[in-house]
Amino acid sequence: MATSATILTIILLVLFFSLMIGIGLYCRKHADSVNGFVLGGRNVGPWLTAFAFGTSYFSAVIFVGYAGQFGWNFGLASTWIGLGNAFIGSLLAWVVLGRRTRLMTNHIGSKTMPDFFDKRFDSKKLKIAASVIVFVFLIPYTASLYNGLSSLFNIAFSVPYWVCIVVMAALTCVYVMFGGYMATAINDFIQGIIMLVGIIAVVAAVLVDNGGLTEAVRRLSEIPSTYPESAGQSGAFTSFFGAQPVYLLIVILLTSLGTWGLPQMVGKFYSIKNEDAIRKGTIISTIFALIVAGGCYFIGGFGRLYTDRLTDDPDSFRSFDNIIPTILSTLPDVIISLVIILVLAASMSTLSSLVLTSASTLTLDVISPIRKKSDGKQELLIMRGFIVFFVAISAVIAIIKDAYPEFTFIAQMMGISWGALAGAFIAPFMYGLYSKRTTRAACAASFIFGCGIEIVQLLIMLGVFSVEGGVLGFVFQNSLYSGVFAMLGGLIIVPIVSLFTKKCDKEKVDEIFSCYNEEVTVPVTDALGK
Repeated sequence: MATSATILTIILLVLFFSLMIGIGLYCRKHADSVNGFVLGGRNVGPWLTAFAFGTSYFSAVIFVGYAGQFGWNFGLASTWIGLGNAFIGSLLAWVVLGRRTRLMTNHIGSKTMPDFFDKRFDSKKLKIAASVIVFVFLIPYTASLYNGLSSLFNIAFSVPYWVCIVVMAALTCVYVMFGGYMATAINDFIQGIIMLVGIIAVVAAVLVDNGGLTEAVRRLSEIPSTYPESAGQSGAFTSFFGAQPVYLLIVILLTSLGTWGLPQMVGKFYSIKNEDAIRKGTIISTIFALIVAGGCYFIGGFGRLYTDRLTDDPDSFRSFDNIIPTILSTLPDVIISLVIILVLAASMSTLSSLVLTSASTLTLDVISPIRKKSDGKQELLIMRGFIVFFVAISAVIAIIKDAYPEFTFIAQMMGISWGALAGAFIAPFMYGLYSKRTTRAACAASFIFGCGIEIVQLLIMLGVFSVEGGVLGFVFQNSLYSGVFAMLGGLIIVPIVSLFTKKCDKEKVDEIFSCYNEEVTVPVTDALGK
């Protein structure tokens, strides 16, 4: 980049960081209690909640890693992933989970997902198990947020990767530690606006750089496929379902349905203000996902037009994180500056959500029950300490992974984290909201099945043993397939196990579900009269 553009990027970064920290300090008044620090007092409006949901969903992993990799694999059909994220991962998640989550968690006084399993199924063991799962699998997932920042920042600055990580981690830590959930939500709103503007600008710039939409599609259609499913087929990368339709479906399911079981995503429903906020938030969140996710994957679909500029083998995993930066390197300096802020905003918003989830879970569900006499001020202090711990350890893991690529265990753990969390939690959480018949044994079975599948996947990826051919070969060919199997399997296992295991105490369950039967008075604009 030219010196003038570098200066512009630095100015934008300084303004961005100053605003983030200022909001953190401003929100200290909302973070003087555990309820305020973790949930914003359960009084957060639709815009803040919707943007917090969306920005926690999409990070540098999506924009740089997934958009590059799946855009390369599927061509323009990768846009279906963005549509799946919008309609399954956002719209359906809000419709199916939003209202019931807010009602039940408020009724039983649950602040975290492990706490929900404890109070819904009357089991401290489930709470501890869920807390361990969150702790083990959220840390590598958090560390993966830094992926892609290195190649992107190298376009603008000649600074070591670890410097980018440390600066991003430290500043995120400051505003979350001071302002808690409200600081995160307000910053997410601002970061979301940056993401929207940035994506629209990048889509327009990429199309202009390739002679417009028609010309770009024409050039892409001339590239033949080399995949077995569509070998030699011209136009595979501009076809309706792309060159690998089955793989495309797997990616859509994992990245869309997976949000239903991630504690940092579901936790947004705990804090939303009222019914009107849920309705508005559903629409806002869906539109946000359509633009951001749809735009990301649409851009990635043109990655093959830049094959001659890629320095690594374009079909290697090492090169996938370089595809989007390579596309961006051809754009005007102002657009590059905007995108750097965009990716940084996306990563910081997701990072803040993850560390707040991890810290609150460990404090409220593990440490506080052990201490027993902890008061609110002590819990806040412990929580802030864990925020520093989680940010620091995720940064260290990311630096080690970059400096010592031979530590494949770290990379593999990052790959299975999403599948393990979603596979363990989706079924018992959703059925727990809807069915009185769901049992604690079924919940435990889902935990074991979801985590077990991904641990097997990890061992296969590390070369401990191999599985080839047949159904198992299909399921364990990579962490995306096994992640989907873990999620869908849990949805089948929980109701079956519930049929044959001991039911929870009827009186307690009826009292929990009574929150759905409470009568309220609403104007006729919301409900017809007699």
